[in-house]
Amino acid sequence: MTKKVTMLTIAAVVVAALIGITIGLRLRRHAAPDVILITIDTLRADSLGFAGNTRVKTPFIDSLAARGTVFTNAHAHNVVTLPSHTNILTGLYPYQHGIRDNAGFTLDAGHPTLGAMMKRAGYATAAFVSAFPLDSRFGLNAGFDVYDDKYREASNPLDFVVQERPAEETLNAARAWYDSAHGKKFLWVHLYDPHAPYDPPVPFREQYRDAPYLGEIAYVDDQLSRFLAPILAAHPDTVVIITGDHGEALGDHGEQTHGLFAYESTLKVPLIIVDPGRSPRKESGSARHIDLVPTILHRAGVQAQPGLPGHDLFGATSATDSYFEALSASLNRGWAPLVGLIHSGQKYIDLPLPELYDLPHDPGETRNLVETDRRGLFAIRKLLADAAPNAQAAQRNVDELQKAQLMSLGYISGSAEKKSYTIADDPKNLVGVDNELHEVVALYQTGQLMKAIEMLRAILKKSPQIKVAEEMLAFMLQQNENPRAAIEMLRRAVQSGAANDAMKVRLGMLLSATGQAKEALEILRPFAAGRDPDVLNAYGIALADGGELAAATDVFHRALVIDHTNATAYQNLGVVALRAGDANGARANLSKALALNDRMPVALNLMGVLEAKSGHADLAIGWWRRAVQADPRLYDALYNMAIVASRGGRNDVARQSLRQFIETAPPQRYADDIATARALLAQLSR
Repeated sequence: MTKKVTMLTIAAVVVAALIGITIGLRLRRHAAPDVILITIDTLRADSLGFAGNTRVKTPFIDSLAARGTVFTNAHAHNVVTLPSHTNILTGLYPYQHGIRDNAGFTLDAGHPTLGAMMKRAGYATAAFVSAFPLDSRFGLNAGFDVYDDKYREASNPLDFVVQERPAEETLNAARAWYDSAHGKKFLWVHLYDPHAPYDPPVPFREQYRDAPYLGEIAYVDDQLSRFLAPILAAHPDTVVIITGDHGEALGDHGEQTHGLFAYESTLKVPLIIVDPGRSPRKESGSARHIDLVPTILHRAGVQAQPGLPGHDLFGATSATDSYFEALSASLNRGWAPLVGLIHSGQKYIDLPLPELYDLPHDPGETRNLVETDRRGLFAIRKLLADAAPNAQAAQRNVDELQKAQLMSLGYISGSAEKKSYTIADDPKNLVGVDNELHEVVALYQTGQLMKAIEMLRAILKKSPQIKVAEEMLAFMLQQNENPRAAIEMLRRAVQSGAANDAMKVRLGMLLSATGQAKEALEILRPFAAGRDPDVLNAYGIALADGGELAAATDVFHRALVIDHTNATAYQNLGVVALRAGDANGARANLSKALALNDRMPVALNLMGVLEAKSGHADLAIGWWRRAVQADPRLYDALYNMAIVASRGGRNDVARQSLRQFIETAPPQRYADDIATARALLAQLSR
């Protein structure tokens, strides 16, 4: 009996030990892990090696897919950056959180971000973003301990390019934070590189010369390997989520980039979740961006707020419906709004010319079933109306001035007030105009400015109602050293009442940039109470040009309150300090500007001026060389370098600078200086 009891006791102890081990394993498996969310901009679902793409090499992402859960049927809800990331970070549909495009919207503080949710759960939270569409001014920074948006700010407020930084810079900053942060960590990293224009760095540029978009993706994969592999080796319990915010058309359905349509090439996205507590597998069920918040919260042991429309992707409930929209062309050009629904494999696109596709059997969306499946059409149309009855009612919740910064390939913005639509407004009938606008940008970015101007004039001749084309033409004329024509065109639009706010601001900025301070102030003053740092910078420069240095300084400081990493505001403070004779203040502010963007031509030029005034000719020449490298059109730096070099006996530098100045400086602006340069060059050549 004693022996039997002893054996039972031993058995009980063994069982208890096993239970303890099981409980311990369960606790370790479900212990709150570090979470790293990687969003790769403009990433097609079929652009990665593990997805079957044989033209691209993405070994690191492929290795993550091999050890994680791959969702082969994942969809975004928007096809542009800001609203799509807002869906990801709030777990809400766009008609719920209100962000519908890349310009004119700011997230309401009443909608918490994933950063705020994780912070409340005791996580250290940080975000590192790579481009202007996710700038902190749009509200996604709320709740993050660190929101690093130190992408390279445009060197000129009228630049025609989306401001961004490469993956290497973003990931280096993110790694520094990760290594220094304590406790549980939630890290979101946004990488922008695959976005047009496609220009991968060496060696990917050569390796993918015939497919530069894929070259950008291969570069991102390489950088992610350098960033994530050491983290995962040191912290194997880390959960990693990788997805795209949207895809890229690459010519599918006639669209070159993204933002116009919502076909699978731009709406379907890759989605990988690597969780060491789960076995690798492929999941073909529906997965949506709005499902990421509840999925991450559940894994972190955090209670999701009630009312979120998404589901934990590893839970018992799965989704059957996914709402989507593409409203940029409607908001900016007055074209028909595009909204739609994916329901049990059927995809409905609500437009004047409606579309219905059977995705499992027609993934390329080549057979529109509207005429042959009327019952299915009416059923899914009702589902869409019930799910999102006011989805098309998209009103910007801030002023429209921000869109002047987004005139770049994929983000051509304007304004429109149209309320009713016909078949003529269907974007399928206007894709040619959309492609022409993108081609204009591509021509400009490849140095073909005159062709871009000619094309814009042709577009306006046949479609004069497209105001964004007028804004683009004004910019192009200014870039072609013809600011007078640009100013006159915009003046006429203002005087006739045809100008929208963005056109008025562009006029004010042009007037400010060309020294017409009085008129610039008149144009910009109505907008000076707003929160757009670029408008404030232009207004401040106009104040400074009018001699109101103290008022200008106040405006620049206000811009920095709104955007503390605004390099242009620091540069402008340096300009004002220099005009006021405060060399130390000028140097301090210019240094802050260059710490944020080391390729700001005006700041580099002024640093050269400060060194020249201090008698440091060699240092001055070094700054001016950097200024000209950053912008060969910075003729003042060329001229300054030539004069100071000649006075210091550095005739080789002087002659080279003089020749470049004489050959490139616009005669209408620099006639007297060119004459002086010719005389000095002749003297130095004797």
